[in-house]
Amino acid sequence: MSNTTPNELINSQSPYLLQHAHNPVSWYPWSPEALAKAIAEDKPILVSIGYSACHWCHVMERESFEDLDTAKIMNEHFVCIKIDREERPDLDNIYMDSVTAMGLQGGWPLNVFLMPDQRPFYGGTYFPNAQWKGLLKNIAEAFVSHKDELQKSAEGFGRSLQQKDSEKYQLVQETKALDRAELDHMAQTIHSNTDPKWGGMNRAPKFPMPSIWQFLLEYTHHYPSPAIQKTALFTLEKIGMGGIYDQLRGGFARYSVDGEWFAPHFEKMLYDNGQLLSLYSLAYKLTEAPFFNEKITETILWLKEEMLQEDGGFYAALDADSEGVEGKFYTWDHEELEALLGEDQKWFNKLYNIQTKGNWEDGINILFQTKSYEEIAQKHHIPLDEFLSRLSEIKTKLLKVRNLRIAPGLDDKVLSGWNGLCISGLVDAYLCTGNETAKTLAINCGEFILAHMLKGQELFRSYKSGKAYTPAFLEDYAAVIQGFIKLYEIDFELRWLQQAKALTDFTLEHFWDESEGFFYFNNPDAEKLIANKKEIFDNVIPSSNAQMGHNLHLLSKYFYEDHYSELSNRMLSPMRKLLISDPGFLSKWAHLYLYKTMPQAEIAIIGKGAKQLAGNLGRQIPSGYALAASHSATDELPVLAHKVADTDGNALIYVCFDRTCHQPVSSLEEALKLLPNS
Repeated sequence: MSNTTPNELINSQSPYLLQHAHNPVSWYPWSPEALAKAIAEDKPILVSIGYSACHWCHVMERESFEDLDTAKIMNEHFVCIKIDREERPDLDNIYMDSVTAMGLQGGWPLNVFLMPDQRPFYGGTYFPNAQWKGLLKNIAEAFVSHKDELQKSAEGFGRSLQQKDSEKYQLVQETKALDRAELDHMAQTIHSNTDPKWGGMNRAPKFPMPSIWQFLLEYTHHYPSPAIQKTALFTLEKIGMGGIYDQLRGGFARYSVDGEWFAPHFEKMLYDNGQLLSLYSLAYKLTEAPFFNEKITETILWLKEEMLQEDGGFYAALDADSEGVEGKFYTWDHEELEALLGEDQKWFNKLYNIQTKGNWEDGINILFQTKSYEEIAQKHHIPLDEFLSRLSEIKTKLLKVRNLRIAPGLDDKVLSGWNGLCISGLVDAYLCTGNETAKTLAINCGEFILAHMLKGQELFRSYKSGKAYTPAFLEDYAAVIQGFIKLYEIDFELRWLQQAKALTDFTLEHFWDESEGFFYFNNPDAEKLIANKKEIFDNVIPSSNAQMGHNLHLLSKYFYEDHYSELSNRMLSPMRKLLISDPGFLSKWAHLYLYKTMPQAEIAIIGKGAKQLAGNLGRQIPSGYALAASHSATDELPVLAHKVADTDGNALIYVCFDRTCHQPVSSLEEALKLLPNS
């Protein structure tokens, strides 16, 4: 039941908060007013954190937050604050860590109880209504009768939140040189924990975790290991064949609830798809397999048709639910397919594991590819070209029918960091496949961020309804800086690198913690929180500190900034012991370790036709090199300074290592001979 009188969330931009604006719960957004109210009334704070595409968030809202009896308890005894974790990942990090420190399972919705001074003392995730009401009453009573005990508990968790990462994980600077054997050990350790039958890591549920496979593929590109490369490529095949991939439209769901990539949690997140575009592009670059190109092409089209904001940015997510049912938009019953496909249903059923009584719950089918195109075409005596043509026609036909259904909800805010990841994916797709749509979308998205999400040198996290809001977090800066560096690889316009450097300098001024040698996740100058956290482990989005290590490493090559390189080395050094013991959750750091063990190439191309030559070279060389191009030398980018074209003004290619250059050459073939593993 919804309340006709809106609560304080009604003025929010977040679709998730607006979904709760008519709850009978007197929700507040996270704000000075709400925090002051808790102190003035001496009430505990209930912080409830979720996001618009979260299935169990919707369930708890229907069961509890729309229930008048439940709302009455919440309003009487608590100051209730709703947070969109996608808008405020800093708060989500703090309170997720606190729940984990309590020995409880984390997840969303995340419900945490705080003392009036914001320190947590209890929490959990989804609670059925009866359990939730009982918990609310117990905590309300305890706050009155046993406040001192709750205060002591909160003080303990507060100390835990403020503990330095260097103390928690015993991070110390190493003095010995980087060791290729350590890098091999990292790759082998990750490989030993993979699933030989279905790919991915050997666990369920299964998240794609693109940074793991990106590291392994890059590693095998530089240091050949057929077994490891085969496992990584096999994983991408299984993900691309799975129900986690939208076989009709393109785009990947967030994760599969099983170990076979079969039944997805159906929400589609921009951050996953941006990273997976990069990953599948690398797989295509290494193999030229049409299957990988298909996933790239279809996902780019999905981004363009369903996620593109009118000014060039990309929306955040698509919901898992439609009409209150998870996955209803994406699934099919046997009779519906039979009526639409006729004779083609025979091979279509085999291709996608369609069952008369359904291959999932409630008689429903998820499109789940279990055999290769070649195998199905051969079995049904259809020439492969004809088979692929018929499959394309059927996908188009089914998609038209599907689009008549009630679509899942769209989270139409634009998040700068997720758009940065998407830019990188689109650039990689263009460089590896030549897809012109990817190039156009990437550049337009970069222009959108420059025009709408930057104020001076400060980046903002969110954009909606013509307004940028919430100062950005390290995750955003790291991904946007990476995206801008990538955009330079498309058009070689110096402004992208200059903007990347300016944003990097801003993070060094406002986020860098000199005492530990890492960046804070939040800008301590922007808002006073109970803890300033650092993100060093990968999650579904890689560690923002590791990404900044990559950015500093690359920018040091373009700008000859020794300070950047020294900081990047300083960040990596204390991670080595953790990397050796548990690289699976530190693969972005392992990737940085890889870049720092391989030859450090800087490539400058000067003269007529330089940008075209650089574009062609960029498609053939491994990532991790700094590739720059200009019609003439320029001091604005040191890697391009003091270099000349040939006597006729035609482009020359300078291949350099640690600023020491080989004799310039004029052809790609000659340049490639100077590069290892190219």
